[in-house]
Amino acid sequence: MNLRRIPTGCRAIDEFLRGGFSDESITLIYGEAETGKTTLAMQCAANCAMQGFKTLFVDSDRTFTPQRLSQIISKQYEKIPELIVLARPNSYQEQAALVNQLTDYIDTHFKLVVFDTITSLYRLRIAESPSKTFEYNRELNRQLAVLAQTVRTMKIAILLVSQVHSVMNEMPVSIEPVAMRVQKFWADTVIALSLTEDPQRIQATIEKNPAKLPPKICDLRIGGTGIHD
Repeated sequence: MNLRRIPTGCRAIDEFLRGGFSDESITLIYGEAETGKTTLAMQCAANCAMQGFKTLFVDSDRTFTPQRLSQIISKQYEKIPELIVLARPNSYQEQAALVNQLTDYIDTHFKLVVFDTITSLYRLRIAESPSKTFEYNRELNRQLAVLAQTVRTMKIAILLVSQVHSVMNEMPVSIEPVAMRVQKFWADTVIALSLTEDPQRIQATIEKNPAKLPPKICDLRIGGTGIHD
């Protein structure tokens, strides 16, 4: 059995992406705090599980909780948590080792790998040793190249969640993913999540997509049961 698309659970996004994130692809989701990045990633993992496949959820930020997952999934899908495997690297070196050995962790029952966030341990290392920024950036690029190869060989989808930083030399001040050029280069789909004046609403901008269609803006509602139209 093949899984060609992983729905996000947001109708507007899924329709634009022709059913959701495709296998053999890398998707980047980035945004400020409280924009629902982890929630959207967990929804994708739950939707993958609903189709009978496993997800490896790499929780570098320690934001994945069983309580939040139970809010997102329906009670009729009690087996979903069993199909989501959690990994928590403690350092940038452990993340690198996990990426290098990813094919040893997953098999044909896995169709999604989530890194939440792919840049948190990277930023920590840079904060500790700013003089080695180029070295750590090169290592992040290498990791993403390995993930791109894994996507093709294992026929899985990879979802990268990224932190952002402000671009102070632009007016008005804008935000972009940490290590933007590296991540956007390797990603087939890029979605930016942003806050609105309504704390229960967010905006998703699909900046890049495999069909190379113009960007699309989706208005979404975030609540106890997840993110929806």
